[in-house]
Amino acid sequence: MKFEKIHLDDIVRCYCASSLTIQNQTYALFASENPQSECYSYTGKDFSEREVVWKDRGGCMSIIPLPFKSGEFLAVNEFYLKVTPSRAKLVHGRKTEHGWEIQDVLSLPYLHRFDIYSVGGIQYLICATIARNKQSKEDWSEPGQIYVGVLPDDLSQGIELKLLVDGCYRNHGYCRGFYRNQLCGYFASDQGILRVIPPQDQSGEWEVERIFEGQVGEVAFADIDGDGIEEMMTIEPFHGNHMKIYKWRDHRYVCDYVYPHEIDFAHALIGTNLNGKPCFVGGVRRVQAELFVVQFSEGTYQVTTVETGAGPANIAVLHRADGDYILSANHTKNEAAVYKVVE
Repeated sequence: MKFEKIHLDDIVRCYCASSLTIQNQTYALFASENPQSECYSYTGKDFSEREVVWKDRGGCMSIIPLPFKSGEFLAVNEFYLKVTPSRAKLVHGRKTEHGWEIQDVLSLPYLHRFDIYSVGGIQYLICATIARNKQSKEDWSEPGQIYVGVLPDDLSQGIELKLLVDGCYRNHGYCRGFYRNQLCGYFASDQGILRVIPPQDQSGEWEVERIFEGQVGEVAFADIDGDGIEEMMTIEPFHGNHMKIYKWRDHRYVCDYVYPHEIDFAHALIGTNLNGKPCFVGGVRRVQAELFVVQFSEGTYQVTTVETGAGPANIAVLHRADGDYILSANHTKNEAAVYKVVE
């Protein structure tokens, strides 16, 4: 697998990579974790059409498009591990004829990851805090939580959240998935991996199940060997130095592969498809600071290094009519970049 790189911008401590579609046109979005920093959108054939989404805020790791609302999204802003009390909040963004507009939606201390589940005509909001409170960057004495609520049509009405899960120390990892044809989320912390399934209607109960024990910093799923059962890839532990692939055998996850290169501060991980083939895409912030792809071919796991020295904090994949692209928030390189699959 070969890639062609497009350097989009120099963004100090680039932290978030995401995308959304507006009137059949795709936009790549990149944001910084630094305070008072920029978020840009890029569109056009070569992503050369740039617009400012915001320039007066930072601490953004997650941008999620709002279902059924073209050109609108929710995003985390002001998430800083070093700041106490926490200023983390959820904001609403939308594209207008005058540019991008951003409005605050709710404040939630140390809000780190979130998602929107569209189930049975209901838009559920699920939020994960990395900790309840912190006295310093390295203070992990208080656990994070998972909160849930329902998004109203008019976000200015406010959102009522209820506590779903407590006791998740270093509550960092998240990915969306499906389990038994139901939309679900997977959350990773020092207490392992939780599967969370939303109810089919508001009178139902959320389902929570621990599927894996151990300290896990990130998690992703993909059926990369094509046997019909998804493999699970992890970063272990929090900001860890191990990346592993597990197979489901005998009613439990068994390690089947360990990423063989020396790593430190692994941070980015997704399960996806590139050129129609399932794979994992990962990123490491130190040592070789590589962006890489793991596929399964001819009975073995095969790694393709896309770039070293980049140090991705987060990655996303964008499928367009002209091909597949990896969007990479290259934190170590202070760069927003796109990598097109060319072979």
